[in-house]
Amino acid sequence: MRLSQTRMFRSDESLAGHRAQQRLRLAALTAFLAFGLAGCGSSKPVKYYQLTPPATTLASSPAGIDAVILVRLFQTSHLYREDRIVYGTGTQELGLYESNRWAQPPSELLQDALARGLRASGQFSRVTTMRSDAAIDYYLTGHLYSFREITGGNVSARLSFDVDLVDLKRGRSIWRHTYDHDEACTGKGVGDVVAAMDRNVQSSVQEIQNGIVQAISNYHPQPQ
Repeated sequence: MRLSQTRMFRSDESLAGHRAQQRLRLAALTAFLAFGLAGCGSSKPVKYYQLTPPATTLASSPAGIDAVILVRLFQTSHLYREDRIVYGTGTQELGLYESNRWAQPPSELLQDALARGLRASGQFSRVTTMRSDAAIDYYLTGHLYSFREITGGNVSARLSFDVDLVDLKRGRSIWRHTYDHDEACTGKGVGDVVAAMDRNVQSSVQEIQNGIVQAISNYHPQPQ
């Protein structure tokens, strides 16, 4: 009788151990599947967006302006030195899209758009972004404040920056200007925001171009 009870006890103990191993295997499998599903969810493809290159136009003056313009990279927040698209409902709280990004950081997009736009206008002898160019007459510098989506009821693309046109030889600013505009979006998708920002940037390039032409035309420095 004692032998039979001992065998039953050992049998129950083995069964309990087997069930514990099954539970461990099931828990491990569940964790593996959960990790796999989480990995699938985080592999959302990243989309990159770029601005439309400026169209080449004929200069309003056949002779143009005999000047070489340098467009410098603007100072800005670290948010606009990265490629992720920035959004926000107001002026204080901002966020970043994880899988929607610019092809270049906004600071570089703006520099490139201004340089290409001024060059395509045919108004100037040459437009460059190379600071080592010894033939530079004027340089355009500035500060980029906003290059982002405004979320909420009316979605728009906000672009805000200051520019300063400097006579390099005399170290004198001859023109300062602020561009600050919210371009309304036709929809609420990221593509709609990109299209609105594209229009906003193109408008700013035209406004800056007109200001530079007028400033240099009216500038008559005294001989050194």
